Amino acid sequence: MDLTTKRIGFAFTGSFCTLITVLEQMSRLALLCDKVVPILSNSVASWDTRFVKAADFYDMVYKKTGTRPITTICEAEPIGPKKLLDAIVVAPCTGNTIAKLAHGITDTPVTMAVKAHLRNERPVVLAVSSNDALGANGKNIGELMNRQNIYIVPMKQDDPKNKPASLVADFDMIIPTLEAALDSVQVQPIYK
Repeated sequence: MDLTTKRIGFAFTGSFCTLITVLEQMSRLALLCDKVVPILSNSVASWDTRFVKAADFYDMVYKKTGTRPITTICEAEPIGPKKLLDAIVVAPCTGNTIAKLAHGITDTPVTMAVKAHLRNERPVVLAVSSNDALGANGKNIGELMNRQNIYIVPMKQDDPKNKPASLVADFDMIIPTLEAALDSVQVQPIYK
């Protein structure tokens, strides 16, 4: 899949320990695409954590894409009616965001962007990062795996002994999963 003409939304949600790793993947994608439009969840846009300060992360994302991040529901809503994007990547995609998407809850810039984008039957790629993916959120992930136009980045347990219900995407597979999704193909979503 040639990405040079593609406009990709890249949404970050609050798995704060993975934000910098995922930012590197967005940077790689920005070099391949016509345009990357960053979208920040409320928590990513406003919470300072031990991993990164919100204002610093906003600046890093802006610098790497040359596009101001979408940080409000009102800014995200036109994505659908104006058909602004060819695909959206949500990475990291937290259990909270997964649950909201599975149940049609649209109360953040990220969930609004996804909802608006899906109305055009275009692909959404989710890179799971959740400590309860094999617990309370298992059914929500399963629900989304069966939805049209939702594609899952391959994932695996990141620490089976200490976090037995946790799953994390292989973030190096974001771009290959996106390329496949643009061809309506789901790569194998579960690693051994």
